[in-house]
Amino acid sequence: MQIDRRIISHFDGSLFVLSILLSLIGILTINSAARDLSGEGLGPLAVKQLYWLAIGLVAMVVTFTVDYHRMDRLAYLFYGAVLLLLLLVPLIGVTSGGSLRWISLGFVTLQPSELAKLAVVFLLAKRLQHDEPAGGYRLRDLWLASLLAGPLFFMVLIQPDLGTAVVYLLIFFTMIFMTVFRIGPLLVLGAVGLALLPIGWQFLKPYQKIRIRTFMTPDLDPLGAGYHVIQSKIAIGSGRWFGKGYLQGTQNRLDFLPAQHTDFIFSVFAEEWGFFGCLVLLALYLALILLSFRVVIRARDRLGALLAFGATIILGLQVIINVAMVVGFLPVVGIPLPFLSYGGSSLVATLVAVGLLINVSMRRFMF
Repeated sequence: MQIDRRIISHFDGSLFVLSILLSLIGILTINSAARDLSGEGLGPLAVKQLYWLAIGLVAMVVTFTVDYHRMDRLAYLFYGAVLLLLLLVPLIGVTSGGSLRWISLGFVTLQPSELAKLAVVFLLAKRLQHDEPAGGYRLRDLWLASLLAGPLFFMVLIQPDLGTAVVYLLIFFTMIFMTVFRIGPLLVLGAVGLALLPIGWQFLKPYQKIRIRTFMTPDLDPLGAGYHVIQSKIAIGSGRWFGKGYLQGTQNRLDFLPAQHTDFIFSVFAEEWGFFGCLVLLALYLALILLSFRVVIRARDRLGALLAFGATIILGLQVIINVAMVVGFLPVVGIPLPFLSYGGSSLVATLVAVGLLINVSMRRFMF
């Protein structure tokens, strides 16, 4: 497989470097969150995440090497493979934390719902890449995309994984909003989404319903549903301006902070590096998102713009939801923080999304 030299000359190194930097910060933070202080060097989870980073980098390189127009031809095949994996989860999946989300491959476990985020983006980009019909898209022009995306949403919702299911809906509606300028279809789709909320509520586990009810007033159940957010706020606040120092976070070290290496990794980082450290981290994320939107604007065609926009939404939504969740602005729904949270499937899918952005950016000069 060869890459045109003209493409190499336009390689977007800023996206690549930011991804590596955030991933390395994530590995160090995971090491702090899950490390036995009696040992030396990186802890076992940090080492595993380092291996996943290597795999993710290979996946990223493959992603930006293959012309995204060729990927478009495989969109339905990729969608079918991801849907099959999601259908296999209830049959041969692995349960952890009360949720059935993973498939064991022997040496690793795979979380298909992370790949499904990319499948939604490819699916919608393929369906919406052509010029709009005269007068704009109508609802009947979008029914097939909605019908195909629906099974991904419901298969993840019943795992249960409310947070990822919500991300699917947000990806779907933001990409539709990017291309649909008729207000009628948007209002109908919005009404359908609101009508489905009571149905989705029935699929939630009792603990998820309690989290949603108590996120505004966590003190009502401080040792139950409100425990996560209360301890997270304590950890973030105890970091003050400059933090307690690397490996010195007491909320983390004394195991007061739950899910510290996954969903609440930001709280670990905030306790150790403080307000200014969080500002630097969020500035890195902001730079990544702004550079991603620049790729969207500069894309050479509609397909590239849609793929880049979808990848940007995947990254941006998860950062916003995760940070808002750990500070108590949103319910605890189990969304990882891109690059930082422990999880091989999440890291690989995130790096593939960045690879897709680099792919579109590199080929904007090809004609």
